[in-house]
This record gives sequence, structure tokens and C-alpha cells, in this order.
Amino acid sequence: MPRIGSTPFALPDFAGTTRRLVLVNLGAYFALLLAQFAFPGMAEGLFAGLAFQPHAFLHGYLWQPLTYSLVHLGLLGTLFELLSLWFLGGFLENYHNASWVTGLYVFSVLGTAAASTAIYACGSTLGFNAVAFPLAGCIGGIFGLLVAIGVLYGDAQFLLFFTIGVKARYLVAIYALISIAMLFGQQRVYAFAQLGGALGGLLFIRLAPRRGFNFALSEGWYGLRNRYYRWKRRRASRKFEVYMRSQGRTVRFDGRGRPLDDDPDDKKRWN
Repeated sequence: MPRIGSTPFALPDFAGTTRRLVLVNLGAYFALLLAQFAFPGMAEGLFAGLAFQPHAFLHGYLWQPLTYSLVHLGLLGTLFELLSLWFLGGFLENYHNASWVTGLYVFSVLGTAAASTAIYACGSTLGFNAVAFPLAGCIGGIFGLLVAIGVLYGDAQFLLFFTIGVKARYLVAIYALISIAMLFGQQRVYAFAQLGGALGGLLFIRLAPRRGFNFALSEGWYGLRNRYYRWKRRRASRKFEVYMRSQGRTVRFDGRGRPLDDDPDDKKRWN
């Protein structure tokens, strides 16, 4: 585990995938704000269609697990979320590539939606209504980024309330305890969803390929293609063996479809 010394409060460079994530969320905030002023009657329907509601998702609104993170309600809340996304995402991007950070953020956002769906399904099964309000904002993705920093770079120090130095692992524990305490309040569904984002981030850093999913997918694709080509070569070699036997000659091939020489002292083979 890397050990990182004291880190002063300073925002990292505004670049890479962190910049793209912040700009996408900021653009979505202003787009929804302009839509609210231009079409006041459609604002409520637009919010209901984009924010995550488990019952709507289970009835066909399959885009909501991603679009809800782009719905930001208040100016101060949006400012806090985007500054947190900038700081945490920029910190991780110093040590990981862009695809890894993007995958972690998306996986945490989806984990938040999955946790909300799980508590809704359990509530429906047990006969009580567990849904308090629709999910909106990217706080679940931010929680996943924070958990990744706490697990991978637990010795990094941040300034809590701009004055108190605290290690990343303790900062994660503080936020986790706050979310657990919120489970006993009126915002229990929101708190449970936040913990789902943290769990999604934890699963990602434990299960994600070190070189990212793009590299893993490309390796899997090329491996599948090579297996197909080897199968074609083996099939062709079997057909050629049958043909040569019909001509009174014996030709042998190995398990990869490469010809074998009859003379055991002859070391030359096709590669």
C-alpha cells in the first residue's frame, strides 16, 4: 500500500477524466436549470424521468441509474459535490489512469442505485414503503472515490473543515459513521444508498483489472479470436490428414494444427 505524507488543502489540476466528469455534471445542472425556466410545466416531469426512482426503474426507466447522478437540485449542494469530485477524482488520477477513475465513479454511481433498488424491493416484500424520495446527485459516486482513497492511500492526510489534519482512512470512517447514523433518521434510504456507493467503490478496487476494463476487454477479444483461428487450423489439419491417407501417405499434426516430421531426429517444425 503506498504511503503518502501530509497533503495541504489544494485542488489538483483540472484535467483528464476529472475535468470531463465535472464539466458533464456542471453542464447537466445548467441545462436542467434553463429547461426549468423555459418550460416550467415540464420541470416536474423531467425531474421524475431523470432522477432515480426504484419503482420507475423496475417498470422500464432503465436509464435512471446513470441519469440521476446528473440531476442536481440546489446551488450549494451542487457546488459541494463538484468540488469534492474535482478534489477526489484529481487525487486518484495522479496514481491511476483515466479509464480506472471513470470506471470507479460509474461503478459507485450504479452501486448507489442498486442499494436503493434493494431496499425498495425488500420493503415491498415485507409490506412497508421504503421509498422516501427520488435519488439525485453524484454523492454516491463521490463516496466511492473517497472509499478508494481511504483503502488504497489510507495514510494520506487531508484537512477536515480546512483546519484539522486527518488521515484518509479516518475520514472515510467518519463519513461511514454519519451515514450509518442517518439510517435511524428520516433520510434512511438516502443514507443506505450512499453506503451502496461506498460498497460499489470497494468492490471495484477489489475486482477491477489493474490495467482497466478496456485492456481486459481487448485482451479477451483477441484471445477469443486467436482460439477461433486455432480451431480452424486444427479442423483444416484433420481434413488434410484424411486426404493424405486417401492418397496412401501419412501426415501427422500436433494439437495446435502444426505438422510433425516423421523423422524424430529432424528438429525442424513449423511455428
